Amino acid sequence: MGDIRVWRLRKEHTWIDAQIRDCPESDEVEIRFFYDGALLLARRWPSREQARTHATDRLRDLQRVGWTTHW
Repeated sequence: MGDIRVWRLRKEHTWIDAQIRDCPESDEVEIRFFYDGALLLARRWPSREQARTHATDRLRDLQRVGWTTHW
């Protein structure tokens, strides 16, 4: 399975994407955050559910400071 976008946020002319991908060398998954297309942060999780929970928490944090969802 390839990279799957979980969400995209926009603020003015800037965007942040959250993507989940499987780690081929282990059973873990990786959540990756991109800022205008550049990798900003990547973190591995033991399960897809934990990675999605982390992504949802970051989504809420960013929405509180004015970012809006955009697909």
